[in-house]
Order: sequence, then C-alpha cells, then structure tokens
Amino acid sequence: MAKATELREQTDEELIALEADKRKEIFELRNSFAKKDKEVKPQSIRDKRKDVARILTILGQRQASKGM
Repeated sequence: MAKATELREQTDEELIALEADKRKEIFELRNSFAKKDKEVKPQSIRDKRKDVARILTILGQRQASKGM
C-alpha cells in the first residue's frame, strides 16, 4: 500500500500511470476472485481501491491549488 507522502513526491504523469496500473490490478484480482483460479484475499482488492483513492485525491488537490 502506497503512502500519501510517497505519492506526493511523484509527478502528475507518474500518478496517472500508477492509477491505471492499480485499476488493472483490481480488474485482474476481481477476475481471479470470481473464477476462483487462485486464492485472492478481498483485503488486497480493498487496499488497491484505497491506493486509487489516494492518487485521485492528490491529483484533485493539485488541480484545486492550480485553479486558485
């Protein structure tokens, strides 16, 4: 799980790419969970979703500060 302080050090482009990667991981975990191919802990899906939320929050804060 990524910490907000680590995420704030990255550029907007890196955060957008990281968000796309996290969303892809969530998709793959959900598919594996549904197919029961391998044992997937629901907590891992939640953690990825929280990471995406952190990324979107940081990006939103940056946009808000640029608009002021």
